[in-house]
Amino acid sequence: MHYLGIDLGGTNIAAGVVDEDYRIAARAKRKTSVPCTPQEITEQLALTALEALKNARLTLNDIPYVGIGTPGTVNRESGVVEYSNNLFFENLELKKLLSERLNRDVILENDANAAAFGEYRAGALKGANNALAITLGTGVGSGIIIDGKIYAGSNFAGGEIGHTVIVANGRPCTCGRKGCWESYASATGLIAMTREAMQKDRESLLWKLAGTLENVDGRTAFEGMRAGDPTGKEVVDEYIFYLACGLANCINIFQPDILCIGGGISNEGESLMVPLRKAVADENYARNAQHQTLICRAQLGNDAGILGAALLGV
Repeated sequence: MHYLGIDLGGTNIAAGVVDEDYRIAARAKRKTSVPCTPQEITEQLALTALEALKNARLTLNDIPYVGIGTPGTVNRESGVVEYSNNLFFENLELKKLLSERLNRDVILENDANAAAFGEYRAGALKGANNALAITLGTGVGSGIIIDGKIYAGSNFAGGEIGHTVIVANGRPCTCGRKGCWESYASATGLIAMTREAMQKDRESLLWKLAGTLENVDGRTAFEGMRAGDPTGKEVVDEYIFYLACGLANCINIFQPDILCIGGGISNEGESLMVPLRKAVADENYARNAQHQTLICRAQLGNDAGILGAALLGV
């Protein structure tokens, strides 16, 4: 048996054919062209799916359904993407349109939920009963697994942990609120902190590492810290403080078996994870409990979304 998963993003559409051992046997990828009509996005998805199947030397008859992870509020029952600001979707009947185009059942899920499900079935969250996946990228993505199932709330918009406020009246967030965890713990938030620190310290090594404020990325402060720059260390310490605050909130609410962290910043490895685990442990309400949440790095990288989408119906 083979399964087909599609990870629909604002930049790329990635499709993969997944075998019974949860390995990606073949892939296809194309740039996402949005804004566009419902028919046009359906065709983009269909062509990517068919290309992946062709690369696997399979046809639509060899797969039971097509799974898709897409940004936005996804009504899994109706198959409608109710809203996705980055893709300009509003009440898009994606399940109906793509099912008609490919003559296959289509299962829709939010992209962060799909990625979490991928880690749950084949990655860092495997074997857990209750788990969380946090992705640190442009924003803070999150997926919640409770009793082995994706939790999405009564209106399919649940799990937006990145938009919980950790600093009252703090930094503006793209969602319209102020002080959201995403504004501090995302790569975007880290870059903003780094630039602010550089402007205050014109002698910082960070200037030599980045060259200009425009060239600052999520690695700059960590590179400065490892090179012995005090300002770099100050930025990293501040970032870990805010990241740990949100993670401790997550653990205090859900007390999951495992919490995995993905996204580009997780590539900092133990430079991030060692102080992060300590900071979270200090904030954990159940610090005296016999069972403690395991905090680890995600394992599947960009493949989590494809795998999770492919396995939605398994």
